Amino acid sequence: MQTPDSRREKGNKIAESENQIKCIDDGHYQVKSQSSDKWYDLISTESGWKCSCPDAIYRKVCCKHSHCLEISLTIRKTVEQQQLVIEQINSSICIQCKSDKIVKHGIRHNKYGDIQRFSCKACKKRFTINLGFEKMKFSPQTITSALQLYFTGESLRNVTKFLRLQGVEVDHKTVYRWIKKYVKLMENYLEQIIPQVSDKWRADEIYLKIAGNTKYLYCLLDDQTRFLIAQQIADTKYTEDVRPLFRKGKEVAQKRPEFLITDGARNFYDAFNREFWTNNNPRTKHIRHVHFKGDINNNKMERFNGEIRDREKVMRGLKKVDTPILTGYQIFHNYIRRHEGLDGKTPSEACGIKIEGDNKWITLIQNASKN
Repeated sequence: MQTPDSRREKGNKIAESENQIKCIDDGHYQVKSQSSDKWYDLISTESGWKCSCPDAIYRKVCCKHSHCLEISLTIRKTVEQQQLVIEQINSSICIQCKSDKIVKHGIRHNKYGDIQRFSCKACKKRFTINLGFEKMKFSPQTITSALQLYFTGESLRNVTKFLRLQGVEVDHKTVYRWIKKYVKLMENYLEQIIPQVSDKWRADEIYLKIAGNTKYLYCLLDDQTRFLIAQQIADTKYTEDVRPLFRKGKEVAQKRPEFLITDGARNFYDAFNREFWTNNNPRTKHIRHVHFKGDINNNKMERFNGEIRDREKVMRGLKKVDTPILTGYQIFHNYIRRHEGLDGKTPSEACGIKIEGDNKWITLIQNASKN
């Protein structure tokens, strides 16, 4: 007869092996039997994990599969805590010789604001620190406030009305140029960072008006972290080739998912077979024909589509296909916006990417300029 220690030891050996655990959702996992090809279901309950194996059902003991899952989840939590930190740029060192022996040396008065000037006691150089916002007429706080207001739902003209209340006179076209400039800068920087997404991805499409024409925005979303992995604009709904969407997803995440959840559209099926299908294990499983009610649904994807729809209503449609607005909203969704479903975290934090500072826009822009 197996003892609790022996079951725990066997559970540890299972956890150390590859491809023995499948995540169906947050409260449902499957663990492979060690004596057959059968998979046992583990369901989360108030009293712990309940397994469908004979040990758990008939002997009423904590089986090796439950021990295996608990060990695996503990390891995963430890890995998630090992975050990549995007730090604030240190403004207390000399930009020439990197010495910390700097002092304030007056104010440089500009037409659009004052900038602090510093002097280094080591190299005797005088300098200002305005990384990422050099030659800009307005302050970093003004520019990033405009970005925040716009991507939280305000129109360009409403952003200028708010800034006018703060004593800042700026045209709505200038705000758009800020968005275009800094979205491109941050996009180039963030492409170098690999998010630690889960093994279950979701894909769906939503129609948009672009230059008066109906287009479709295809999105690839991580199930566990809500991280928007990739997006693609298309002309048609059911016949568009969405292989570039899946290919971009593999490039961003540096892996294939174990599960892909989509609706029953044929183009998803064709793209899945060309980009994700492989003869090597583990194979990606394609879950199709999802519905709103039941165990398998695409509600998380539909919730994200609602975010896009709310943003599009304010804009009354997009003006051009290569607009920076969609990329900017992707950055806002992943790195700035906190989600209640993630206990107040951003998707990037759930993926192990932490951005320091009260103003995350400034931290991202400064690091993007530095790198």
